Amino acid sequence: MEPIFCGTSPIVGFRFSMHPMSGNFIQIIKGALKETNTSNIWMQTDDVSTVIRGKQHHVFNVAKALALHAAKTKEHIALSGTFSIGCPGDTEGDNNLEVGDELANTDAAAQYVSSQFALYPMNNPDYMPLIYREVERAKKHGVWNDSMHYASGIHGDIHDVFAFYEESFANARTDEHPHLVMTVSMSINSPSHTGENHA
Repeated sequence: MEPIFCGTSPIVGFRFSMHPMSGNFIQIIKGALKETNTSNIWMQTDDVSTVIRGKQHHVFNVAKALALHAAKTKEHIALSGTFSIGCPGDTEGDNNLEVGDELANTDAAAQYVSSQFALYPMNNPDYMPLIYREVERAKKHGVWNDSMHYASGIHGDIHDVFAFYEESFANARTDEHPHLVMTVSMSINSPSHTGENHA
């Protein structure tokens, strides 16, 4: 399959690994996959990670739904992954771009999430002002937590956190610099969250 030119495709990818802190981890992961409607994206799982590809809003919708369904078990869930768009070596296949825009997962259950993210605007020499701008966006969204080495802390209700991540991902790339990578790590139902003000 031939590579596409950087920036010419709307395909968004998210490769992630989910780690339930439970001896029942297989059932938790399979249960989350079963409960999540993945019909709007392309998905493949191997022995290390899962990748989902498709339109941006569907990819973020499925990522959030998977985390939310895993969290409903009340077990401590760790999830880490990488969102990417505009990679010069990407291909047109495996994307499910022909689907409509209606979201497949609409569960509105509240769930506190503590997370960290890092933006990598590829080949953009002015990346630091861009990152600072997205930090300010997080503060305006009310999900900012803290500055830290190599990442920024984001926390709050899962719906607010994912809304910020998707908005930031959309705004951190430009026509001139379309290749963007965003890493995300999150912790849900951790015992260390006991003192937080969350649902």
